[in-house]
Amino acid sequence: MIDFDFTLTRPDFRLAVAGQIPATGVTALFGRSGCGKTTLLRCLAGLEPAAQGHLRVNGVSWLDANKHLPPHQRPIGYVFQEGALFPHLTVAGNLHYGYKRIPPPARQLHPEDVITLLGLAPLLKRHPHALSGGQRQRVAIGRALLTSPQLLLMDEPLAALDAISKNDILPWLEKLHQTLDLPVVYVSHAIEEVARLADHMLLLERGKLIAAGPLATLLSRTDLPLAHADNAVSVIEGDAGSWDPHYHLLQVAFAGGTLLIPSQQPPQQSRIRIRVAARDVTINLAAAAHDSALNHLPARITGFSDDPHPAHQLVSLLLGDSTPLLARITRKSRDQLGLTEGMAIYVQFKAVALS
Repeated sequence: MIDFDFTLTRPDFRLAVAGQIPATGVTALFGRSGCGKTTLLRCLAGLEPAAQGHLRVNGVSWLDANKHLPPHQRPIGYVFQEGALFPHLTVAGNLHYGYKRIPPPARQLHPEDVITLLGLAPLLKRHPHALSGGQRQRVAIGRALLTSPQLLLMDEPLAALDAISKNDILPWLEKLHQTLDLPVVYVSHAIEEVARLADHMLLLERGKLIAAGPLATLLSRTDLPLAHADNAVSVIEGDAGSWDPHYHLLQVAFAGGTLLIPSQQPPQQSRIRIRVAARDVTINLAAAAHDSALNHLPARITGFSDDPHPAHQLVSLLLGDSTPLLARITRKSRDQLGLTEGMAIYVQFKAVALS
């Protein structure tokens, strides 16, 4: 467990945050620009010497009233927006740079492991100028991992990439998440990235921590700004089932039922995460008999919330006993269907709308 309490005062900004980060998985630092995400990350890295408070990582103090470990003494890996590779070194040289500085008994990962994990073998002889943006970031991640960190910090690693490069690197980040037992703190202002990668979230606003908890829980809380954004999304996690090679559809079983999602090939992992946009969820009073939507599930309404758009209504739902789901419908639809809190209904969404 990572336990922190930081106070940092600047002329135009004050950070005052305290909380915990799980010892495994990906924790997202999320919030609007200027809310303090990168500043908090820099405090974790030891890059803010004026920060006061405490930081304990797995019971070991990195910061307290009598100690302030400098960055080079903290077992961290840091991935910046631009990758920051050494231009005069090849990919292999960049990867070995940090690895050679770690005493052999402390090495937890080895170059061949990271090269395989991130698919870097075809790139080893290239220099950074001959790499795409996504490739450079994969190398930067590999270099950080080869320092055998106890904590991996990633500061908006996809922010400088175009859409194609982001789509290229996201599967590698997912693989990293699924393969390594390492705490990762991931800064982003893109909810799509966070919903795809994170397990836990710290939500910041104006230098303060306004919410923390499991990702799926925070995404569905209507008292937080996430649920009211145009791109509000819910996350469903389940187990991969049978794959239909004719229709290229995969069954995913979770606590609230079974879903069908598009899949070009059988999945390589057993655990599947599905993102459902609130705007793609339709509510019915009865199970639909004939329509193009492949996913129909029973649900229960747990609440309503006003939306920034006066025509819209945000509906909080529960699939099964434990899976929250958000739906954005019109206020007219709510009145026409006579929807009330506690009502048992059916939700549906097209398979092509899932990601």
